[in-house]
Amino acid sequence: MMEVSLLAFAGVALAVVLTPGPTVLLALANGSRFGVGAAGIGIAGAALSDIVLITAAAVGLGAVLAASAFWFSVVKWIGVVYLVWIGCRMLRGGAPVTTPSAQGAGSTALHQRSALFRKSFLVAVTNPKGYLFFTAFLPQFLDPSTPLFAQYATLAVIFVSVDIAAMALYAGLGRKAAHYLTTAGGAWLDKGCGGLLIALGGSLAMLGQDTR
Repeated sequence: MMEVSLLAFAGVALAVVLTPGPTVLLALANGSRFGVGAAGIGIAGAALSDIVLITAAAVGLGAVLAASAFWFSVVKWIGVVYLVWIGCRMLRGGAPVTTPSAQGAGSTALHQRSALFRKSFLVAVTNPKGYLFFTAFLPQFLDPSTPLFAQYATLAVIFVSVDIAAMALYAGLGRKAAHYLTTAGGAWLDKGCGGLLIALGGSLAMLGQDTR
């Protein structure tokens, strides 16, 4: 029975992560601009955010957000501002599609890697939907008669693995698209992802207590 439950969890997790969200859009854009290897840095940031969100759900922080209109609003508006900020930067930048070998070295490359990691991590941990989703989703696959820590850890490993695979797929699609796009086409792909991030920020801004 446990194996069936874990397979069901993996199936639902796959459906969730394949739905385009902020981290998926960043993986797509990073893959097209910097290559799959560099996009992997951002994917690692998103994977860490999954662990943070699941840990928060396990210790009850998601329930706090669900019960407190104040803290829900604080996290929500931080997430809105950050999503819109990243989206606007991508719209303004319009950087051409580049190959991994064209990237800078030394401190410039380190700064770039840090930025990729930070963006993917922060767009997830500043979104209250993530906390509320895991708070509602994970308990459906838990057995309260057995130790919860091991169960949460198992679900976290499964979800993070599925999420990494899905984001790597999107990064690969972005890189593949870059081979067929002109410089202008690559810039428009970046701008399109930026516009979608802004739209997601607008959607998050409209999220209220009655829609949680």
